[in-house]
Amino acid sequence: MPHPATIFAILAVAVVIFSFIAHIAGVTAIHPSEKTVIRPFNLISGAGLVYIFENVTHNFIMFPPFGIVLVSIVGIGLADGSGLIEALVKQTIVRAPKRFVTSMVIAAGILSHLGSSVGYVVLIPLGGMVFLAFKRHPVAGLSAAFFGVSGGFGANFLIGSIDPILAGLSESAARIIEPTISISPAVNYYFMFVSAVMIVIVGTFVTEKIVEPRLGSYKKEGEKLTELTETEKKGLRWALAAMGITVLLFMILVIPSGGLLRGNGPALKGPFFKGIVTAIMIFFFIPGFIYGVIIGKIKNDRDAVKLITEAIKGISPYIVLVFFAAQFVFWFNKSNLGIILAIKGANVIQSSGISGVLLMIIFIIFSGFMNMFMGSASAKWAIMAPVFVPMFMLSGYHPALTQAAFRIGDSVTNIITPMMSYFALILTYINKYDEDAGIGTIIATMLPYSIILSVIWSLLLIVWYLLGFPLGPGGPVNI
Repeated sequence: MPHPATIFAILAVAVVIFSFIAHIAGVTAIHPSEKTVIRPFNLISGAGLVYIFENVTHNFIMFPPFGIVLVSIVGIGLADGSGLIEALVKQTIVRAPKRFVTSMVIAAGILSHLGSSVGYVVLIPLGGMVFLAFKRHPVAGLSAAFFGVSGGFGANFLIGSIDPILAGLSESAARIIEPTISISPAVNYYFMFVSAVMIVIVGTFVTEKIVEPRLGSYKKEGEKLTELTETEKKGLRWALAAMGITVLLFMILVIPSGGLLRGNGPALKGPFFKGIVTAIMIFFFIPGFIYGVIIGKIKNDRDAVKLITEAIKGISPYIVLVFFAAQFVFWFNKSNLGIILAIKGANVIQSSGISGVLLMIIFIIFSGFMNMFMGSASAKWAIMAPVFVPMFMLSGYHPALTQAAFRIGDSVTNIITPMMSYFALILTYINKYDEDAGIGTIIATMLPYSIILSVIWSLLLIVWYLLGFPLGPGGPVNI
């Protein structure tokens, strides 16, 4: 296989070619809510070539995970370089019962949805470190964490930032049929909570019975986890105290009504969650700096800057990969090929006349298929909700059911699609332990998770539907 950067470059060229073919063929689609005609944007045309020429830098800089990773690495790199993260691993997760480690990593991944990108930036590499500390294959740890963070994206133990977004889009679509309907962000909560428990069980089984045995033993030696010295224990105590104070300060600024980082509306839509990456940086920077000073690894500002510089050097392969991945993603979005494909597919399902359980299964499969071409859940739902929510309502199904089915399909293929924004970052994590790994390696490793989760999660929804259980507060199965 070519280098992953080369593969993204090839995909970008393919997008250019297919945009030209679709343009010549006269392919069009009608946006379901805006009723506007969507045409392919020909990237080989004069305007297309000008767009490519003018936006190479913009695409690279504005690629969503790029800035997030660079800002986060300032804090995380300092905490890692100072030895704080290793000390935390020694004292906490590594001391947990071995049989629960996989489940804990996956459950933490699901909970990380509350913090936007914190799971991708922090938890996934930590999963590899934890498994290595237990003398297990680190790629299995990365896979388990990736599964929890991304494969379990549609589930959670608590209401996350995506819930209000999806509920708002569902409500707008539902009002096409029932103008007074209201959809709560918690409309899928009961189902999502049970789904989160199911995901932990499924992920633990797949990791320990399928993925880890296939990976075999890890040949390279990880750092031996020796007991902390008294100085390190002192540093860890002060670092944990600093973490606690940092969290307390954030709570004071976020929880009270009118708090500086809460804003005037719901906390999930306030400044804190909009700037969660800054919070991640601060959360790791302050304790990491304090730990480094106490154990003597940071004696002056130059030492701190050196640790951050080394951390950024460590992700330099990711920066190269992002350059090509960003062009592919932005060109694909600009071409309108993903939107047209989504609308055409939705129209086919709508005109099929299928209903009931079979319709749900087809809709889940279709949502998963579309996720291979459009990475953003909110962008996909903005296109699909105006078609499928009214269609399900006319068949007697509440929007809560339609939204739940979409979340299943949108989640189960997250871990195998290169369109997922953090896919290049995951590859960078794996390359730390396997230099020969590429895009095919990730897909092959994650495919068992995707297939098994698709089947079991779909069956859970079908059983839920047949028993008539509410999906959440104000979320019955039928209207």
